[in-house]
Amino acid sequence: MARDSWFAATSTVKEEMLEENRNIGWLPPEAGEKRFGEWLENNVDWALSRDRYWGTPLPAWVCDEDEDHVDWIGGMGELAEKVGGLPEDFDPHRPFIDELTWKCSECGGTMKRTPGVVDVWFDSGAMPYAQWHYPFENQAEFERHFPADFICEAVDQTRGWFYSLLAISTMLGQGSSYRNCMVNGHILDEEGLKMSKSKGNVVDPWDAVAEHGADAVRWYLVTVSQPGASKRYDDEGVREASRRYFDTLFNTYKFFSQYARAEGWEPSEADPPPPARPLIDRWVLSRLNSLVSEVETELEVFHVTRAYRAVVDFLNDDLSNWYVRRSRARFWGNLDSEDSRAAFRTLWEVLVTLSRLVAPISPFVGDWLHRALDGGSAHLAPFPAAFEGLVDRELEAGMDGVRALVSLGRAAREEVQIRVRQPLGKMYAVTPERLVLEGELLDLLKGELNVKEVDFLSSSDGLVSLVAKPNFRTLGPRFQKNTEKAAAAIRGLAPEVLSAFRAGESVSIEVGGEAFPLTPEELEVVEEAQGDLVVQGDGRFTAALDSTLTPELRREGVARELVNRIQRLRKESGLKITDRILLGIEGVGAVLDAARSYEEFIAGETLATTFWVGGALPEGVTHEFSREVDLDGVIAQIGLSRTGA
Repeated sequence: MARDSWFAATSTVKEEMLEENRNIGWLPPEAGEKRFGEWLENNVDWALSRDRYWGTPLPAWVCDEDEDHVDWIGGMGELAEKVGGLPEDFDPHRPFIDELTWKCSECGGTMKRTPGVVDVWFDSGAMPYAQWHYPFENQAEFERHFPADFICEAVDQTRGWFYSLLAISTMLGQGSSYRNCMVNGHILDEEGLKMSKSKGNVVDPWDAVAEHGADAVRWYLVTVSQPGASKRYDDEGVREASRRYFDTLFNTYKFFSQYARAEGWEPSEADPPPPARPLIDRWVLSRLNSLVSEVETELEVFHVTRAYRAVVDFLNDDLSNWYVRRSRARFWGNLDSEDSRAAFRTLWEVLVTLSRLVAPISPFVGDWLHRALDGGSAHLAPFPAAFEGLVDRELEAGMDGVRALVSLGRAAREEVQIRVRQPLGKMYAVTPERLVLEGELLDLLKGELNVKEVDFLSSSDGLVSLVAKPNFRTLGPRFQKNTEKAAAAIRGLAPEVLSAFRAGESVSIEVGGEAFPLTPEELEVVEEAQGDLVVQGDGRFTAALDSTLTPELRREGVARELVNRIQRLRKESGLKITDRILLGIEGVGAVLDAARSYEEFIAGETLATTFWVGGALPEGVTHEFSREVDLDGVIAQIGLSRTGA
């Protein structure tokens, strides 16, 4: 239906809007380049008025004698001047504003307000000015906040809020009212379909919050994919995201608080400064400050997903599965008070920093954790800043090397089914150039893999030999009846030829007197360990374990298995982590031999103040808890009671 309308002549500032758009940081970039940019390229004048009753009245008064006589009113003060004053409680909406008229200054007719109201998108685009009542007051506040650092809304705001903000500010000659625009994708159901009441696949957000918690839902939506991507809402996905983040964070804090209370530790000036702490403390502080720098860098460009995925990786891989696990014994029963204080202070500093780092995304959990650790609100504390003096790139690279070799060493143990509790004599290691593992890093590697000695080699020559495995699926169509001859020729390739082939050099085989160049799809070059070695590699690192077990190594392995079973019995019996015990062990010769040889080690690990190996218990001594255990086929009996029980 054709109708009269008032227009804003946005077509006259089309080029200015296109230029401003090129200076806006869009996330994702294609939202600004394509969807929004193409909309601006085809820009037409903005139909500003609506024939409705409710809304912001269009502030235009038209003469009833000559419609070319128009007064645009720029504020309530100007309106009051026109009508000779307004009552204190004047409501500037319809119908009251429609009653205001005045004499036309050009012809003497009556100026009456045009009946239309303003498009509500104009209201939204006027937000940067209206919130400060600009330009009538708060000029300094307006200038301090304009333009906005960023805005964010869903993708369907391309022709709505994103446009109205830009159009109004450009028409006012102020450029864009926002520097960056984060365009959010839609939330879909778990099948990837748009939510619809008619389909019955709508997820009530309050149900989701009730089931998982507000922080868990928020964390999932931030970390599952980049903001610009449409997201499937999946209850199981929320649970998995919560497990990796919240469960790990809570368990780490629980570990810290439990032992801090038991040992009576509180942060103080007595704690050693970072440079005086052990290597693993300095490493985790370096990783923490590298993380803070990474999060800050990503947030500066509004890559929130990458920023907080990095937090989850640090929390799980670096803090929980490496630092806490490797430092566990330092937090209780540690005779070295300086080392114990260093461990507590380091973990406390890491958790405090994490609580502030995650507070913008998980505000409730971040604040709870910060209050528990530091006494105040995370939201009133400064956002973390990286201390470059605590970042040690060389140490981080060395620890990465240790962890890479540990991962390969564990894979080698799994291959021959030898548990980590069973010590091994030697490991051979190959590392990338210029990476040297020595001192505390080397001790850490030995302890984590439970090996007595590590030899570093310049190459894997002598550890493995290269062997070619033919791929009959690709050889068959090419060689047909000569396929087996081709396979035999491939198996016969010398190791140095296979090494050259892996390096990208051309290699041929001879079949029926004719040379055939080989392709990577026709064979697989694999490494086979030599002798009793078990070899694993990842292309950069190689780890080769000598799986030979001497009688002494077997004794120590039995002792470590005993410690493991005793600790299980302690936990299942309800003993506190600080309870000292009386301990007794009986069994066959191998068990008694191991227990006597490693009596001090077993007692120290299990907090046993008194230790009996074999034979009857002294008169009046009984075990509160006892159990028969299987140590990989060797039966032993263990019994324990609390000291003084």
